[in-house]
Amino acid sequence: MKKTLLAVTAAASVVSGAAFAQSSNVTLYGIADAGVSFQSHVQGPNGGGSVTGVTSGGLSGSRWGLRGVEDLGNNLKGIFVLESGFDIDTGKSAQGGRLFGRQAYVGLQGDFGAVTLGRQQNALYDLFGAYDPMAAGPIYSLNSVDNQFNGRADNAIKYTGKFGGLTATGFYSFGRDVNSGLGGEVPGHFKVGTNFGGGLAYANGPFSVGAAYDQFQGSTLASADLTAKRAAIGASYAFGAAKAFAGYRWMRDEVTTGVARHDNLYWVGALYKLTPAFTLTGAAYYTDARTDSKDSWMYVLNADYAFSKRTDAYLLLGYVKNKGNATFGVTGTANTLPGQNQTGAMVGVRHRF
Repeated sequence: MKKTLLAVTAAASVVSGAAFAQSSNVTLYGIADAGVSFQSHVQGPNGGGSVTGVTSGGLSGSRWGLRGVEDLGNNLKGIFVLESGFDIDTGKSAQGGRLFGRQAYVGLQGDFGAVTLGRQQNALYDLFGAYDPMAAGPIYSLNSVDNQFNGRADNAIKYTGKFGGLTATGFYSFGRDVNSGLGGEVPGHFKVGTNFGGGLAYANGPFSVGAAYDQFQGSTLASADLTAKRAAIGASYAFGAAKAFAGYRWMRDEVTTGVARHDNLYWVGALYKLTPAFTLTGAAYYTDARTDSKDSWMYVLNADYAFSKRTDAYLLLGYVKNKGNATFGVTGTANTLPGQNQTGAMVGVRHRF
């Protein structure tokens, strides 16, 4: 009788475990991206100069992550994402050394959309990869001229909803960056480090358009009343093997330097699939500085060849023409010697898993 009872209990455990496995799912995923790069007129400890070396993340930031979902019934799901960025050339964690610096959130998803809590992407990041010819990659892209297009916020509550062709998102962070200043969530000083924003995007066939807003406060008591504000609009249109992109971003930033800076950013570009495996992309980004003479043009050309759905090789070419004491470069806004132009090139390989 005891042996029979044990057998029944074991069988029930197996069935129960199988049923649980069918209602929940955890996926391991990631991207490994690296290449050999060259840049001229790079800032350095002795004035700077040209740099050649191995670089992580030409088209995509290297990362690994865990994504989980559990069916709770009535079309309600429990969800989480833990995503870790790293520099594949050194093996170090990215995003300020955080273990899960790219994203770390948990929440609920249903017919109403999704509500999530944790470290999350801002609305510019969520929406504007679709309107940048270079998909808002880590370098040679919108992120090179304004890193808030890859912006993230700690301590955030966020809503995301998709209804047919319409996507809506909005978030509020009680402290956007725990690695900066006081980090937010300061007793008696609710403004410190706060961040909020939102956006809408609509896609219908070959056409898509979107708009987003982002605002954050300074991360110290002295800078808590200072704001950095951005508003952007973008669009794309696909026709045959080609796709065209255009966009505009307005900015007024008092936080970064402590002095109000206002500039406009414009971009256009296109991609063309010469074959199902070979794609050419070209883009131009113009920063129109309104408070000083630090204007800049950045031109980018990318040739990408897909060996498979997971592995591709690419060649990136870029040229930045700076005006005044501007320091824009192909990899960031403070990359070149003041007023110097920059030429950049990178040959890399990317693998998705």
